[in-house]
This record gives sequence, C-alpha cells and structure tokens, in this order.
Amino acid sequence: MNAWVLRAVGLGALTVGLRALLGVAMVQWPTNGSWMRPLGLLVLIAAVLAWGVLDGRADADGQRDLTMRWLKAGLAGGIGAGAVAWILDYLPGFDLGDNGLLFEITSGASFIILVIFIPGVLGVALGRYLVRRRDNSDTASDLPNSTKESATV
Repeated sequence: MNAWVLRAVGLGALTVGLRALLGVAMVQWPTNGSWMRPLGLLVLIAAVLAWGVLDGRADADGQRDLTMRWLKAGLAGGIGAGAVAWILDYLPGFDLGDNGLLFEITSGASFIILVIFIPGVLGVALGRYLVRRRDNSDTASDLPNSTKESATV
C-alpha cells in the first residue's frame, strides 16, 4: 500500500470517527459544543502532526518528497471523509450536520485537506529539524576541547 493511501485512510477514518463522536455528544449534551468542537479539531491536528514528525524523523536526510505524500493524503482523506460522512448522515443515530454531498466533497473537504496537509508538512519539518539537531550535537560532542570551544563561540 502506498504511504499516502495509508495516511489518507487513517486520517480520513479519524476525521469521520471524530465527527460521529461529536454528533452523538452534541445530541446528548447540546450546550457543551463550544469546547467539544475545538477539542475534536485539536485531536485531529495532534494526530497529523505526530505522524508528520515520525515521517520527518524517518527521512531526516531529505531524500523523499514528503510534501507530495502529504498533499495526496490530504486530498484523498478530505474528499473520502466528506463522502463517508455524507453516507453516514443518512443512517439513523448519526447526526453529522445534514450537509449535502456537494458541500461535503468541496467546502467541507477543503478544510479537512488543509487540516491534514499543513500540520503534516510542519510535522515533517519539525521531525527533520530534531534529527539534524541531535546529529549536530552528537558531532559537536565528538570534537576535541579546543575545537569545541571555538565551535560554540
């Protein structure tokens, strides 16, 4: 399976799961939506960011084009999550906003695409930075004392 397909399916499923959980919670506790919506968004962003950091750490030398991987994952995950949410909205017990298919695969999907793509790429950059910083500090500690003092100045 392609790496971007795995990310698209996993993050799209997380998006739909969070929307379904939010829909059930909003039916049970309608006055608590002001903190439940941002919490769901924060969980999704944290998952994408963590996966991006793992990608960046695995590819610290920058040999692969992870930007396109995350763009494809965002596109497929956003459009797929919108289509699945539209289908689930017709099942009894699911309240996902009663949005039409056109909205779900265009406007709704564009937001999810950005929520997957931007934190994913930021996570890749952070992961690469952390590995390079660790490697540079290991290299600096291997230098002799006289070189180490001049390298820190």
